[in-house]
Amino acid sequence: MNSQAAKPKKSLFGRFLSGVETVGNKIPDPMLLFVYLSIGTILLSFVLSLVGFSGVNPATGETVAVFNLFSKEGFLKMITTAVGNFTGMSALGMVLVCMLGVGVCDRSGLFSVGLHGMVNNSKGSDLKLIVIFTFACIMADAAGGTGFVVMPPLGAMVFMAMGRNPIAGMMCAYASVSGAFASNLLVTSMDVVNLSFTEAAAQLVDPSIALSPAINYYFSAFSVITLTIVSVLITTRIIEPRLGKYKSQDGLVHEAHETTAEEKKGLRAAMLSVGIYVAAIVVLVITGVLCDPETGSAIASKAPLMKSLPLLIALLFFIPGTVFGIVSGNFKGFKDIAAALSKSMADMGSYIALIFFIAQFLKYFEWSNIGIILAIKGADALQTSGFPIWVVLVLFVILCAFINLIIGGASTKWAILSPVFVPMFMFLGYHPALAQMAYRIGDSITNPICPTFAYFGMLLALAKKYDKEAGVGTLMANMLPYTIAFFCFMIVQLLIWFFLKIPFGPGAPLFLN
Repeated sequence: MNSQAAKPKKSLFGRFLSGVETVGNKIPDPMLLFVYLSIGTILLSFVLSLVGFSGVNPATGETVAVFNLFSKEGFLKMITTAVGNFTGMSALGMVLVCMLGVGVCDRSGLFSVGLHGMVNNSKGSDLKLIVIFTFACIMADAAGGTGFVVMPPLGAMVFMAMGRNPIAGMMCAYASVSGAFASNLLVTSMDVVNLSFTEAAAQLVDPSIALSPAINYYFSAFSVITLTIVSVLITTRIIEPRLGKYKSQDGLVHEAHETTAEEKKGLRAAMLSVGIYVAAIVVLVITGVLCDPETGSAIASKAPLMKSLPLLIALLFFIPGTVFGIVSGNFKGFKDIAAALSKSMADMGSYIALIFFIAQFLKYFEWSNIGIILAIKGADALQTSGFPIWVVLVLFVILCAFINLIIGGASTKWAILSPVFVPMFMFLGYHPALAQMAYRIGDSITNPICPTFAYFGMLLALAKKYDKEAGVGTLMANMLPYTIAFFCFMIVQLLIWFFLKIPFGPGAPLFLN
């Protein structure tokens, strides 16, 4: 890439990654790529429907057949729902709402001043700052998709403020957030969603069984440490060296910014506003306003807190950004704030256009049932393999990791797989927490390299901001080391848990009895 300095002789793995990048960047423009994928799905659905490709869904007992998109019904379905497919993409609204707040925070100068303050206060320890930032990215998964929106641009700014390559920062952030679906120090909404399917599947064997959303908590909490260490090492030892020292598009190295007295005053006011805002949210949670009225839980999927997270996150950035801009003098009035909001949306133009094509492809693939049938076939093959249980466990993780590349929704995959694997492990004497944890690992480790992930397009748009030559291959080559490392270390951790018979969470031992 033209924004990087000459690099030393590459290792074998480095040459492999360069090959991945070269081949990957020959892939057509992302918009055209999803047009090709959509056409391919239509043609494949036609062929597979002719040969009777199908499978029996273990969740319902019904036969699932391929829906032929190359038919009158398929044609009408595609042209009449195109707009709805686009506007119905949850990632679209979430990204745009969050970026309104992030954009104001950025254009007010708060990010720049705050990050430089972090760098200066780190006493020269870049590593300490990278560790803290990576940990924050992993924990950001608790905020759902908003972590994908906020952390990559923040990572670019953090690394640039340290004089490091901003592309490495955004890679680190995206990999850490996307690879952390199975890791957190909090019980998240994803725990609740997964548990709903796990418990239903477990009750096929034991109708009286009752499970907690925290059945994977011990493993998930410990893996935060694992992923933080691994992500930091991959970033500093592999990604940064292969990217090289960053130079801006005009060839000038980023220079430090001296914080003025007005900016320091604005920074203090912004921090105060954040404290007041967070305190208000805590009060609303404690008083039950933002909790699920049925269960009283603030982290239930139906809780107002979870449903309003994109807006709450946007306000978390918008409020201090506005306060900082006004106090520091960077915003002279509401016109400046409105201009910052408008510019934020303008910067997302390419992402919005890309989402239209991604939305069509994802819907076509969903309607065709190809992904569901492949998942059913893979689960059946693994169940009848006859391998030792620990081998089946590893193969199950690999199966889930592969399925994650073709089926995006976590609940969709687990709805299909849980009725097969939860009872299977229970009949062998293992607690449902084991099957759920294995699934969650597989569902997370390939997230960084999943090109059909809606946020992958956002990452590409962000990368092009710093390097116009960045392409799909650039992202894949730099995400692949994270996926490989996450897979190896999470599998090792799972096997240690298995062989040492460590409980997966409160009331969730390895064995049922």
